[in-house]
Amino acid sequence: MVEFRASHRFAPISARKARLVADLVRGLPVNEALNVLDRAPQRAAYFMGKVMRSAVANAEHGAEIDPNHLHVSESRVDEGPLLGGHMRWRPSARGRAMPYRKRTSHLHVGLSTEDATTTAVGADAGAQEKED
Repeated sequence: MVEFRASHRFAPISARKARLVADLVRGLPVNEALNVLDRAPQRAAYFMGKVMRSAVANAEHGAEIDPNHLHVSESRVDEGPLLGGHMRWRPSARGRAMPYRKRTSHLHVGLSTEDATTTAVGADAGAQEKED
């Protein structure tokens, strides 16, 4: 099984919002995942689509693999640092200051030549054969 990866670090979107999109495409074939991302209304779908297209380009360029045979084996989002490295402050009522955070995230996509679901099913069948 060959895996190709791509990532977008310091994406200007919160990890909580981007994880909703990452969960949509995990385990899908690449063509279907790109269709889902193109039609998803979330802002994170744009960022995830760019990362996925980069991973497909890595597969085509590095190993000359047909992208029709690729599946999304890894799709995860990690929290990044706050933009600027610190909290910001906004004026509030009665002379107070209220904090807010400009969050960032790291988007990671991994594509493999084998389907992740068939690999998991095959591993379970192999484990049952060893028990018998």
